[in-house]
Amino acid sequence: MSSRGQEEVWPRPESCRVISVANQKGGVGKTTTTVNIAAALAMHGQRVLVVDLDPQGNASTALSMERDNRTRSIYHCLVEDEEIRKLAQPVPDIPNLWCAPATIDLAGAEIELVSLVAREARLKRAFAAYDTSDLDYILIDCPPSLGLLTVNAMVACDEVMIPIQCEYYALEGLGQLLRNVELVQSHLNPGLAVSTILLTMYDGRTRLSQQVADEVRSHFGDTVLKTLIPRSVRVSEAPSYGQSVMTYDPGSSGALAYLEAAREIAHRAKRH
Repeated sequence: MSSRGQEEVWPRPESCRVISVANQKGGVGKTTTTVNIAAALAMHGQRVLVVDLDPQGNASTALSMERDNRTRSIYHCLVEDEEIRKLAQPVPDIPNLWCAPATIDLAGAEIELVSLVAREARLKRAFAAYDTSDLDYILIDCPPSLGLLTVNAMVACDEVMIPIQCEYYALEGLGQLLRNVELVQSHLNPGLAVSTILLTMYDGRTRLSQQVADEVRSHFGDTVLKTLIPRSVRVSEAPSYGQSVMTYDPGSSGALAYLEAAREIAHRAKRH
């Protein structure tokens, strides 16, 4: 299956799709999803930029980005108007994939942005100055909060992807996230839509996982991808080697699931 998948080039979108991966709950698989979906898309002919908007910088680590005191990061774009093109670094071993990294400086950005003009639209302005005609996807890894960084991501994107873990508290807090999406939609970005929901950390041995999956599907219908991302040791191990699971162990259940999820995203018409 994976060898067949590697040869296939997936259809390119008509224009660059900008997707925020958001959920204010921590530990639901936002970063893992961003990194592996981006890698899978790039491996199938898509040109992808990952923007790491999380001060923890885990997506940057998983994509082998250098992150020291001298690194110019997405912080410099938001606060100092640095061009994203100058910040984006190619990801080793995966052609067509770039990453605008995060550094710990980003932790202070929430406070520094407060006094800036049009503080909610700093990232949107940076994208507007970037010629996205040579990109097919921009995936934004949001921090686990609903602060100014996440608002910047939602103002700058067209679509929101929400990873939901198949556990008891899965839907708790989701209402607040959806209300925030609606607020951004009504005041700052009328074109914003929740286009994709991805079920993560699925454990087929438990009835609970199945119940949560059924409940999410009954609430959100076709917005939910058919593919379920299983709990996988390989997915957890990959970042410690500075890799996505797509390159670390392409034959693992986690990599195959993310491959299928990325295929679904690529073949879906953009929904509004």
